[in-house]
Amino acid sequence: MTDHPPSHAGLSRTASGQVRLAVVMDVIFVGLFVFIGRASHQEPLSPGGLVRTAIPFLVGLVVGWMIVVLAGLPAARWRAGLVVWGSTLVIGMVMRRFTDQGVAQSFIIVAAVFLAVFLIGWRLLAGIRRHHREQT
Repeated sequence: MTDHPPSHAGLSRTASGQVRLAVVMDVIFVGLFVFIGRASHQEPLSPGGLVRTAIPFLVGLVVGWMIVVLAGLPAARWRAGLVVWGSTLVIGMVMRRFTDQGVAQSFIIVAAVFLAVFLIGWRLLAGIRRHHREQT
């Protein structure tokens, strides 16, 4: 008879899959924010322009994700979304300020609302869905 430690491989695969999905969702929503913003201001939708606009927010997103992972927060929960949102917004705006991309108060408000709705919102919806699934 051999002793085998309990296997958590299935659990960690599920957790890492959830993290990957959450990261992809967040990147898509930041990309959507950048695309809509540039389009609404009739700025070119060239790859270079999109990347230049996106980089500050993507750096903020990466920092937020580092915090989420180091803190051990579940990726698809609203608290992780709050961390990712705050980091994406604050670091994005600071980087824009230092790269002369503009940080008008109205832009900060629009960015804060859009990013909150999408970076926190999808997690809230997932939580509601998860709750309903557990109830049935």
